[in-house]
Amino acid sequence: WKTYLTMMHWSLQRQSSWVQLAGHQGNFQLSEGGEVLKLYSEVEERCLDSLMRDTLRPFVPQYHGLVTRGEHCYIRLEDLLRGLRRPVIMDCKMGVRTFQVEELITAQSKSSMRSDMYQKMVKIDPSAPSAEEHAQKAVTKLRYLQWRDTTSSSSTLGFRIEGIMMDDGSIQRDFRNIRTLAQATEALLFFTRSHLDILVSFLSYHSRLLALSEALKNSLFFRTHEVIGSSLLFVHDHSSKASVWMIDFGKTTPVPNMSQLLHDVPWAEGSREDGYLIGLTSLIASLGQAISVASWQQQDGCVGEKHVDLKCAEDCG
Repeated sequence: WKTYLTMMHWSLQRQSSWVQLAGHQGNFQLSEGGEVLKLYSEVEERCLDSLMRDTLRPFVPQYHGLVTRGEHCYIRLEDLLRGLRRPVIMDCKMGVRTFQVEELITAQSKSSMRSDMYQKMVKIDPSAPSAEEHAQKAVTKLRYLQWRDTTSSSSTLGFRIEGIMMDDGSIQRDFRNIRTLAQATEALLFFTRSHLDILVSFLSYHSRLLALSEALKNSLFFRTHEVIGSSLLFVHDHSSKASVWMIDFGKTTPVPNMSQLLHDVPWAEGSREDGYLIGLTSLIASLGQAISVASWQQQDGCVGEKHVDLKCAEDCG
């Protein structure tokens, strides 16, 4: 999320006086001609090259090859914010787990205690570590990886909201307490400000996600790759033009032994399943609830209400 915010800053810098966004500035560089340069990753470059020949091509940033600047190599990507004025952006991390199987195997074989991961844990939830972990002020990587996903909507819904940037440049990241579909719907209504055109029109998030769902069914790349740590990037502006993009393929790897994944079943140790489609199904359902609420608000003339009746949305389907 931080690295992509930096990418967005480079793009937005050309459009208006946006605040400086924190992030890993070295991972991205601005380029001319509607491109953004992302620091080279062999895994991500291979994925993007394959995706340019797959049914998912309309849903990923256009890949324009590689370029060298100084000592570093960069991936040339389409600037997803080009042509948008004061865009609103949401990053959703997809799947029921965000760590690779190899990370888990390595963590199991190396049970060394990590003070840095302990600090990350207590920053989010001071009560999460055990008494022994508090005493050592450290946790193992395995403990942290499993805790991180099970304490977010990744485990319950198959996706989690990493952050939202509103059109004034303000950034919201406090979505860790989201567990239910109703809570996710509240976040989507906040993100879209209950605008029906953004939610349900021809160029809306709902239609884009439905089209993505169909493309995934026909994608050879998707069937044969473990999609870990990848996000869906939601972007719209005041013209009500909305789009969704698949981004971040640095942990997306081919499935061994030419096998194929379902993507719609829970993960278990020994499995390569990532639960990507569980998250997409949840997102589509949550958007459906948001559409019901926004329609009800519009009919009752209460679009400006801060709180919404999500029970009504659930009852209305």
